[in-house]
Amino acid sequence: MPEAPVLFQQLGIAALLGLLVGLQRQRAPGTIAGLRTFPLITLLGTVTAMMALELGDAWILAAGLIGVVTVVAVGHLLKIRDADPDFGTTTDFAELLMFTVGAMVVIGPTVVAVALGGGVAVLLQFKGELHGMASRLGEKDLKAIMQFVLITCIILPVVPNRTFGPFDVLNPFETWLMVVLIVGMSLGGYIIYKFFGRDAGILLAGVLGGAISSTATTVSSSRQARGSAFAVRNAAIVILIASTMVYIRVFIELAVVGSRDLLWNAALPVSMMMGLTLLPALVTWLRVRRRAASMPEPENPTQLRSAIVFGVVYSVVLFALAAAEHYREEVGVQGMYWVAGLSGLTDMDAITLSTARMSLQDPHLAENGWRLILVAVMANMAFKACMAGVLGGRRLLATLALMFAIPLAGGTVLLFWL
Repeated sequence: MPEAPVLFQQLGIAALLGLLVGLQRQRAPGTIAGLRTFPLITLLGTVTAMMALELGDAWILAAGLIGVVTVVAVGHLLKIRDADPDFGTTTDFAELLMFTVGAMVVIGPTVVAVALGGGVAVLLQFKGELHGMASRLGEKDLKAIMQFVLITCIILPVVPNRTFGPFDVLNPFETWLMVVLIVGMSLGGYIIYKFFGRDAGILLAGVLGGAISSTATTVSSSRQARGSAFAVRNAAIVILIASTMVYIRVFIELAVVGSRDLLWNAALPVSMMMGLTLLPALVTWLRVRRRAASMPEPENPTQLRSAIVFGVVYSVVLFALAAAEHYREEVGVQGMYWVAGLSGLTDMDAITLSTARMSLQDPHLAENGWRLILVAVMANMAFKACMAGVLGGRRLLATLALMFAIPLAGGTVLLFWL
């Protein structure tokens, strides 16, 4: 039998796939299997397959399948006999699974059996919480999750994994993998909003908005700012806090994609910029923290069109950076700064991921790539301030210009003196 980490990986994948299908089935009328039952079924299949491979007896897997078919058949018979039977299959599948867990104690790593048994107990205990979570997700939210599954589980595996074009940097698989990373982070913020953000205060509205999309949050908050000085102040705080979340995304992207040297070199300047951006927002927030603020309904962050657009933007930025680096003697370092600034106007993720990926082979970017990120951040701030002024009025523009002046001045100092 494989080592325990491999077994845990297989069981985890099975549980996640079962939860995914169970989440969709939980909302379907008349179903006898839902959010807890499907994970039990997939785990049962995985465990019986493990036992069959270990013992060399395919009948073990067949016995598990027969058990599943029997339970489902009995459930449907009871449903036919009674128009509204009080029949649940969760306990039956739990019994079947715990039988195989008991067998795994003997033939497999004990730690896996213990973890699996404990997981079953937790899954059975939190029935109300799991069903409540499913009921709070609407059709729009379920569609967002399924679109992420389409992007991740269906499109990604079939994308070619080889480089194309000059400079040997354009790899469709790696590009789409970056799409999965960005869409996944945005989807995480979107789901958290569904549970905590509808009546969020100013601080939480900025945090969740930045987790989903700081640019989209700037647009929606600016539109709400027209009317009163209080609305302008609220919008400015939300925009600055959402802009602060950009740095969290930067650190995550550098940690996942970039070299360790780039992450280490970027830690101090990016942290200082984050503090300088957050400081004016917190000072203003302390004056209005007791007042409520509604967060606009965010858009679905998993739309396929948006994913494709990001993939194209990322590829263009990556190619432009590679070209600027290749012709650095002709265009100078300023060429890379121009690419960073133009990319950062509307999107920070593309330039961050491009810089992080190239830092794996380019020692120069591993050492100085944080400068490109700071240039992009500063361009992004300027763009947000202008956009807020157009959508929210001169008062919001003046407020944001004053608040953004602190991190912009700090970033200029860091670029020239650090």
